[in-house]
Amino acid sequence: MGINRFWQLTAYPQGTDFASGITLQEEAMPEIGENQLLVENLWLSLDAGTRMWLTPRTDSYMDPTPLGSKIIGFVLSRVVQSRHAGFKEGDIVRAYGQWADYSVLYPDMGDIWVVEDIADMRQHFAVLGPNGWTAYVGLTEYGKVRPGETVLVSAAAGATGLLAAQFAKAMGCRVIGIAGGPDKGALLTGTWGLDAAIDYKAQDVGRALAEIAPGGIDCYFDCVGGPILDAVLPNMAMNGRVAVCGLISTYDKAEREGPRNFDLILMKRLTIAGFFSPDFYFRGGEINRLTRPWLEAGKVGMAFDTTQGLENTLTAYGKLFSGGNVGKVMVKLAD
Repeated sequence: MGINRFWQLTAYPQGTDFASGITLQEEAMPEIGENQLLVENLWLSLDAGTRMWLTPRTDSYMDPTPLGSKIIGFVLSRVVQSRHAGFKEGDIVRAYGQWADYSVLYPDMGDIWVVEDIADMRQHFAVLGPNGWTAYVGLTEYGKVRPGETVLVSAAAGATGLLAAQFAKAMGCRVIGIAGGPDKGALLTGTWGLDAAIDYKAQDVGRALAEIAPGGIDCYFDCVGGPILDAVLPNMAMNGRVAVCGLISTYDKAEREGPRNFDLILMKRLTIAGFFSPDFYFRGGEINRLTRPWLEAGKVGMAFDTTQGLENTLTAYGKLFSGGNVGKVMVKLAD
């Protein structure tokens, strides 16, 4: 059946120099065993959280990827060969696969779904997929947002942050987004309807928040951690909630730092909760029934940053850490 190209972890990358540890390799087309699938990858979903898998850290939310292994990530794929009773050739599936032209999948290990044909299949990773599930559960169950509250979202021009901001608006909240650069801020308040935006590259985040939200932030949806979290804590309202879904500022750091303003958690009676989206993947269908009407009514959407070709994956991946993207970063491999 030909050659399969794949990205291999040869060393743990330093910082954002991904080419220092991730190389493009070739192999003969994989053969599958019983209860396995061979799929042609149509799209790769690139997500900042996978950076933690590319370190030797053993106390993360996922085990480190062993050196010499193929890089793992979400894929949207077409089944080309099935030796599993639950799947047939031609099925379109969303699953954890490999950064490769073709992936071998193990359905009995879970986290694989046959998806329906919709107008924009990329939404199976966005509003109707893991980013959407993270945004919805983070706001409702960890952020406990209520209509009329003020919600702050960091990395608001990224995939999860953009959905969290829009969902919060759809829930009747006042929403402030933090992003890098005036162009992103203009998109957030113009195209995506946020009430205000803060440019963390050019503004003092803490001072800007004090001016924009003098009554305090009721819910902070945090995708970043680091110094921005420190700037937000003094601006939280009494009994505010911080829902932590990402720490992109520290994923590639050898040394970790806690917030200097930790004491304000007590002084302001804050609740801070971290959550990990795979814990509620099984609820995807339930969550989609609640968010899909917003998508179909045009109340929420997604900007897609698409790169063509497996060979350009590292360039696309780098955008997540340089702030070079707006919305969901994806690599298109095939139609």
